[in-house]
Amino acid sequence: MPIHDWTRVNSGTFHNFHQNWTIDIHRALNGGILPPGYFAMTDQRVDGPEPDVIALRSREPSSLDGSSPPGGLAIAEAPPRAALVSRGSTDRAAYARKANRISIRHPFGNVVAIIEVVSPGNKDSVNAMRSFASEAIDFLRAGIHLVVIDLFPPTARDPDGIHAFLWEEMTGKVPELPPADKPLTIASYESGAEIVAYVNPVAVGEALPDTALFFAPGRYVNIPLEETYASSWGFTPMQIREWVEAPPGTPGFPSPD
Repeated sequence: MPIHDWTRVNSGTFHNFHQNWTIDIHRALNGGILPPGYFAMTDQRVDGPEPDVIALRSREPSSLDGSSPPGGLAIAEAPPRAALVSRGSTDRAAYARKANRISIRHPFGNVVAIIEVVSPGNKDSVNAMRSFASEAIDFLRAGIHLVVIDLFPPTARDPDGIHAFLWEEMTGKVPELPPADKPLTIASYESGAEIVAYVNPVAVGEALPDTALFFAPGRYVNIPLEETYASSWGFTPMQIREWVEAPPGTPGFPSPD
């Protein structure tokens, strides 16, 4: 199923789909994708920003020799598929003041990864963008892996896309930029000794790629974005589907914000 043009409708309309999609992603992860001892939750409050989907570890790895936990895929054996890969460090002095937010815990287990589906409100002002970036970087500095899914084109606040904005805020460097005809972003960040970003630029009309979700350094599972997107779209009210797919100016068409 192709990615739809969500700029055609207002943020409240997208919010309906957003909520359903995050539920479907979390169900897919809990349906056998995550390895034993890991689970996903939605709308779970943590000490810091509230991500859409949280991957949790219910117990410490049984291995005491520092080896990787079982399950998932190893980077050395099957690198994540990504069009662009960036590597960098978050040790810049400008972010040292955020260290007091590193200890993030949860009553049901240690948070190891989060998934954020970007909403229009995350990019509607400079303050909103910087807040989003600050929270994302705090998670990565805490050793928490991150996936950012942005189905909205760049704005004046992120002219080169949300990954470029996050990467420059985090490292002070501009990453390799996506092609102009692929303005949407699917980015997976592995937090370890260095931060590694696996980025797939996409466009309206394309299928969503399966995306790496890291649950430990060097190990990941793939999120079935296309499958869950299609499932959520199938349960989206017909009126909303007609609005999203209708040409702008159609009678009864809700104007964007």
